[in-house]
Amino acid sequence: MQTITENTTIIKATLPERDPTKKQEVFYNPIMSSNRNISILLLNSISNKDMNIALPLAGSGIRGLRFLKELKKEKINKLFVNDKKENFVEVFNENLKLNEISKKTIKEKICIHYEDANLFLLNQIKHPETKSFCGYFDYIDIDPFGTPNPFISAAISRITRNGVIAITATDTAALTGTYLKVTKRKYWAVSLKNYMMHETGLRILIRKIQLQGIQFDKALIPILSYHKDHYFRIYFISEKSKEKCDQIIKQHQYLLFCSKCLNHEASNYNSNICQCGEKFQYAGPLWTGDLFNKELISTMAKNNPFPEEQKFLDILKEESKKDMVGFYDLHSIAKNYRSEPRRMDIIMKKLKAVKTHFSPNGIKTDKNIKEIVKLIK
Repeated sequence: MQTITENTTIIKATLPERDPTKKQEVFYNPIMSSNRNISILLLNSISNKDMNIALPLAGSGIRGLRFLKELKKEKINKLFVNDKKENFVEVFNENLKLNEISKKTIKEKICIHYEDANLFLLNQIKHPETKSFCGYFDYIDIDPFGTPNPFISAAISRITRNGVIAITATDTAALTGTYLKVTKRKYWAVSLKNYMMHETGLRILIRKIQLQGIQFDKALIPILSYHKDHYFRIYFISEKSKEKCDQIIKQHQYLLFCSKCLNHEASNYNSNICQCGEKFQYAGPLWTGDLFNKELISTMAKNNPFPEEQKFLDILKEESKKDMVGFYDLHSIAKNYRSEPRRMDIIMKKLKAVKTHFSPNGIKTDKNIKEIVKLIK
């Protein structure tokens, strides 16, 4: 193992020679530093205080260590870190010393576990060392290698009212139309492999997680959702409400897409004819509600201490102003209609559009495909 520094935190871990694997002695993925940056920024931007925080799949423990050092003082009541790697407890304790975490903080705020992630979440209520702990968490971070499916139900059952669940999925191929049978089996939906595949994949994932929450009468409302690098990331607020669960179900619809004219629309039905006469293709069922809490992303972009994340946050902030289903890719439209692509800033101004983080050439606008094509031509 070698010493690695991420922001102000030091850990001992093994850097992967190529892609990270489960077989690493201590699981550490340097690409996910952005994921950790944004989680710290989000927690520092919401009003929740004195949180019981759970990291069931802690890996190297880097996220937990960074939480201890970078979250505001009033944020953490207790930090529960867990991983099934045999040497996790030993390595995490060593990393606490490396980062000069005080003995008082370790004793009062930190609980280190070596268990199956689901058992860790479900067993806390009976744990002898946490008698004062109610067994429910205010923040749970599910950051697995691959699909989050095996951990969703346990995490939702243990989240408090108005608690936050953060979920990462790195099995993007299963959500973006590469393996259709896998999408149906794991995520109960159909995906489309086109220029909107990352948005449809994200929305399919949101719906799958929400369905798990509804069985507990917990409405999981996205406050920040995005695709970046090789993963999807979603933050949900959990609200205990049958009525809000019913409202969520109403927003589980289909995204219809016309491969001929590149029109798209949300629909309660998965079959329809486009205005051009072509039969629509479809993706879904999927979440057709908001991906962002506008006030939150605005606060995050304003107070961001990580310069490397600023451009991405600014795009999300602008995108949140037109938080609609689907987008138009200007290069795909120009190619389809055999026209030269025009400057994006000119097109955006005339269409009153915003950029989307899902594609460098993608825009979100209230205008329809006919108006866009007319302007491009």
